[in-house]
Amino acid sequence: MDDSYLKECEAIVEKITDNKYVVLDKTIFYPNAGGQPHDTGKIIKNNEAFIVDFAKKFGEDISHEVDHPGLQAGDKVTCKIDWERRYKLMRYHTAAHLLSAIIFKDTGAKITGNQLSEEKGRIDFSLETFDKEKLKSYEHQFNSMVEKKLPVKIYAMPKEEAFKIESIFRLKNVIPDTVKELRIIEIEGIDKQACGGTHVKNLEEIKGITITETVNKGKANRRAYFVLKD
Repeated sequence: MDDSYLKECEAIVEKITDNKYVVLDKTIFYPNAGGQPHDTGKIIKNNEAFIVDFAKKFGEDISHEVDHPGLQAGDKVTCKIDWERRYKLMRYHTAAHLLSAIIFKDTGAKITGNQLSEEKGRIDFSLETFDKEKLKSYEHQFNSMVEKKLPVKIYAMPKEEAFKIESIFRLKNVIPDTVKELRIIEIEGIDKQACGGTHVKNLEEIKGITITETVNKGKANRRAYFVLKD
């Protein structure tokens, strides 16, 4: 949550269920959530590697599914994520924020959903008019913005203060009352969003995108697919 660039950490096994669902006292594995897929990687004990195929949050616990038994509560372990996969998802996630901000600024369209993978990104948004050429034009705006090399900041903000920001206000009715602070992802001068995902530190790391397809999903429901430039 504080540093998306951490590639490994030391941890202690707190509990195990069915010999394969592992909860640690701390973790760098991102759990499947918010349109961003989970991290993969390894949990290592005494040079034995337990492959982590899946991670998801259940209540307050993040459960890591490993490929074979052998870990026990109290074990001291080293966690290592698949960095190539993580970094690509970081680039895709920040790209989705920037593309969403460009569309919102131009049309006022609200983003209704998103899905990320290592191969492509997808955003859904509410917009009355379906204009393929207009939607494709956002690719040029996006890539021009990337060239400005704007920083991406991550910080906490009191909930009531965050709700004063137009792009975050629409979340007001879905944030539980028990939440007092929101984690904010800010693309300097462009966008502020409440988000729990992993992101790059600067837009230049995205390198650029190509909008590969735009789809009319029905009344005021549009979809855009995009891929990262290598």
